[in-house]
Amino acid sequence: MTDIINNTEKQQFEIHLDDAIAYLTYRFYKKDIALMHTFVPDAFKGKGFGSALAAFAFDYARQEKKPVMVYCPFVGKYVKDHPEVRELLDQEFHRR
Repeated sequence: MTDIINNTEKQQFEIHLDDAIAYLTYRFYKKDIALMHTFVPDAFKGKGFGSALAAFAFDYARQEKKPVMVYCPFVGKYVKDHPEVRELLDQEFHRR
């Protein structure tokens, strides 16, 4: 798997793929990190890049001790498939 970088200027985790970029955008809100949108170029879909970005985002949240708010549908599915990350969710936000 290709290295993932945290582009703090654009507020997104990125994987550079040939001439394209797969990314997961985030924003900081109060004490949380909000995972907003995942994009993987069509030529690279189905190869695990989106899941790698989601895993990286949850690892980042764990390291930074930031509860996670999920707005991105792809990340929402990732959470359903990876129950071990549910403990990182902001329970006040996700209880609604």
